[in-house]
Amino acid sequence: MPARVVDASVLAAWCFREPRASEALGLLQGPDLYAPYLLAYELASIARRKATAYPERLEVLSEALATALALPIHWSDVDHVAVLRLALDANLATYDASYLYLARALGAPLATFDQRLVRAAQDAGA
Repeated sequence: MPARVVDASVLAAWCFREPRASEALGLLQGPDLYAPYLLAYELASIARRKATAYPERLEVLSEALATALALPIHWSDVDHVAVLRLALDANLATYDASYLYLARALGAPLATFDQRLVRAAQDAGA
């Protein structure tokens, strides 16, 4: 089955019912999903930020986070030295470069709503 690397922008849009949730759902269906372990921390951080802004939604946000993390995602390690070099070469934050690194390593497309990361992936052929 084909693979796709998914980043926090797509998974958060779906699980937290953001405006691009239906588009995100389309990206989550079909191929096997892969992500660096970092994704779980990024989603938890997004949930925290939302819970700080809307404390009355803590339970809903917690359930959404748990649902997202229960998806059949192939959690993957990345080579952090290679990620650093890629981040420097592509002028990306290291956490963004980790998704790009994994996409390149797998030869898989990257599902992201981050336009800067989209451009870096296109430039890198991922």
